[in-house]
Amino acid sequence: MLLETPETMPQTPIFSSMLGSSCSGQVQPDMGERCVDPVYQDGNIVSGSLEALIERLVPTMDYYPDRTYIFTFLLSSRVFIHPHELLAKVGQMCIKQKQQLEAGTEAEKAKLKSFAAKIIQLLKEWTETFPYDFQDEKSMKELKEIAHRITQCDEENGTVKKIISQMTQNLLMALSARSQYQEIKEKFRQPATDKGTILKTKPQSTQKDILSVCCDPLILAQQLTHIELERVSNIYPEDLMQIVSHMDSLDNHKCRGDVTKTYNLEAYDNWFNCLSMLVATEICRVVKKKQRTRMVEFFIDVARECFNIGNFNSMMAIISGMNLSPVARLKKTWSKVKTAKFDVLEHHMDPSSNFCNYRTALQGAAQRSQTANSNREKIVIPVFNLFIKDIYFLHKIHTNRLPNGQINFKKFWEISRQIHDFLTWKQVECPFEKDKKIQSYLLTAPIYSEEALFIASFESEGPENHMEKDSWKTLRTTLLNRA
Repeated sequence: MLLETPETMPQTPIFSSMLGSSCSGQVQPDMGERCVDPVYQDGNIVSGSLEALIERLVPTMDYYPDRTYIFTFLLSSRVFIHPHELLAKVGQMCIKQKQQLEAGTEAEKAKLKSFAAKIIQLLKEWTETFPYDFQDEKSMKELKEIAHRITQCDEENGTVKKIISQMTQNLLMALSARSQYQEIKEKFRQPATDKGTILKTKPQSTQKDILSVCCDPLILAQQLTHIELERVSNIYPEDLMQIVSHMDSLDNHKCRGDVTKTYNLEAYDNWFNCLSMLVATEICRVVKKKQRTRMVEFFIDVARECFNIGNFNSMMAIISGMNLSPVARLKKTWSKVKTAKFDVLEHHMDPSSNFCNYRTALQGAAQRSQTANSNREKIVIPVFNLFIKDIYFLHKIHTNRLPNGQINFKKFWEISRQIHDFLTWKQVECPFEKDKKIQSYLLTAPIYSEEALFIASFESEGPENHMEKDSWKTLRTTLLNRA
């Protein structure tokens, strides 16, 4: 009898119908009187006790859970139980089933290899999707224990042992790669205070600016997309679940936090802020009004190209930079700018009705991505802080547990759907040629502090009202005291 390997086992596409009826293809074990735990609605599990949900995760000789369920449960389980504890429970259930098969009829004993293949498939999906769950010794110990038990199902030809060995090797490589990435990021991590440049005099006309590095809006938008995709590639589903798992659940239990996970989110959020400040810096430090007008129009064109690409995060960062007070107050400059394009962009990012216009554009980009024939059409980079707020909002308005004590799994279906969409988008390979010179400038160019931006802004266009005059007077006094 040939062993059905994880590679050949039939797979159910994850979230193929946006969690409509996609989960109804899941085989439901006959639980008789216990069907009230978990509770199903339209073929989907909507609530259940932790034990019942774990039971649905573990395969049997006649059952394998739907991939949507595996992803959603493994993602959300960390809110209620540590990964190594979950592994231990899964291991206990596997051992119990293995013992029952070994003690059963010859027909049941013959299903041992099929059962082993299903357990391997589950472990493979777990280690590939959530490798960080296995970072500590406890989790690795539980994984090795389950693997040891499963290899006994195929001692004759050792196929199971080979597959498990390859799975473990891939897991260790994934953990090593993530560890190296964190070490590199920590080496180059600079305090936020180091990024500010206090402007005391007007910049020299020979000072390098973005237009001297790249004067093509499309190319700059493409390089920004490169940076965005590189940043999001290092954000993992368990990182995003920190939004939920860092908060107390109703069972008065707080899962262990991990600073490396929250750092990934913070680093990406900081990139947005740095890009906004870079845009404002590039505009405010230009001395001549005509050149400043050109700079504003250039960034409007870059933002428009970002929108066309599907890079909404960079687009929003650029618009935010141009809406910062030191830039927005430059009325003489804006009077010379052809603002029709900017008005269209601001319409797309209008915050009214919970960013309805943006969400419509995002949905259109997502639909384009699903039917795309090239990576250029597959790019979808959402506004990250809005994406995070959506998950946070879902978490706050829906309880983790229902009044009867069962886990509110319907809540986690929706959270996992949104996170899975993000994971799909971040896997797109950037189709644009990388320009190291442009990227180096975008990532290392001096960024003015808020104070420096106001100084540069007032030096370009003097204060126009009492409030601005008071601010300008305070800034000049500060500069004299530092001199």
